[in-house]
Amino acid sequence: MSNIRFAQYGTKHAHAAGKLRAIIDNPDVELAGVLEPDEERRRVMAAADGPYQDVNWFGSESEMLDDDSIVAISSEGPTHHGLDQTERCVQAGKHVWYDKPAGDNWPQWQRTIGLAEERGLTVQMGYMFRYHAGFQQIDEWVKSGFLGDIFALRTRIGTAMNENARREVSRHRGGVFYELGCHMLDQVVWLLGRPQKVTAFLRNETGVVAECPDNTLGVFEYENAMALVDTSAMETRPAARRFEVYGSRGSAIMEPLEPATEIRLCLTEAQGGYAEGDQKVPIETQTRQKLYDLELVDFLKTIQGQQPPARPLAHELLVQETLLRATGEIEA
Repeated sequence: MSNIRFAQYGTKHAHAAGKLRAIIDNPDVELAGVLEPDEERRRVMAAADGPYQDVNWFGSESEMLDDDSIVAISSEGPTHHGLDQTERCVQAGKHVWYDKPAGDNWPQWQRTIGLAEERGLTVQMGYMFRYHAGFQQIDEWVKSGFLGDIFALRTRIGTAMNENARREVSRHRGGVFYELGCHMLDQVVWLLGRPQKVTAFLRNETGVVAECPDNTLGVFEYENAMALVDTSAMETRPAARRFEVYGSRGSAIMEPLEPATEIRLCLTEAQGGYAEGDQKVPIETQTRQKLYDLELVDFLKTIQGQQPPARPLAHELLVQETLLRATGEIEA
């Protein structure tokens, strides 16, 4: 694999520093530089301990986008700017590793993906749980039919948000659901497809930031199944995060998600080397940084034509459409 010149656009996404660390540490990548439009933010990041200390800072967007030697860009701006800057990266002919979620403007996201498809560009969303050993094992069990016909999927992904974080996510109609529920929707629609009906409960319980939904639930109905995605912004640490799948031949429950060490598997009868009944299946324990590293490796292989993308562009569209149906941004 030859070295690929990479840039990062923005530093304000919660995953930005980890993504930059993955870029710097990957021997097949050359970091061309980082663009941070906010001058004060740039000074703070350059002076702080971490991966931004010794990077080259671009002076303008055109300096980065007009450089034909830069093949790919990690889009790490705040979520309310991410789609605009990602579209400009695609217009400039760059592959984009885009941190989630994909904005509030559904026509713009469709247009961006359409342009990427037309130009043969990869846009890979930063849903790191795709590379999580536990989710990958459950995905394999579901898609192979090992768990039988799936009739229920239940997830929880809560957090503790301070007032500033709540004000930031209140820019989006779904609040904490928009910010975190998207991670679980990436898994839900990968396993079950497009839901027939979407119903969401987007409540504010604390009043800390009244316009920010902080206690939320999405219900996604399928012909023979339902999926529940539950998230809140006021959890005690460590937040309770879990993923449950129920089928006619067995169930799989993973808790916690980070760090995950095992899956509780329950089977109606012995199969595939597993016993009938309840058992614990060990899985590889991975750090969050390891997941970012795996994301990048997958992205690099895809843009070099060594493999198809782990998720097609149609899936990246479906995740965002489902999220926006839940938040009320588009018709459910």
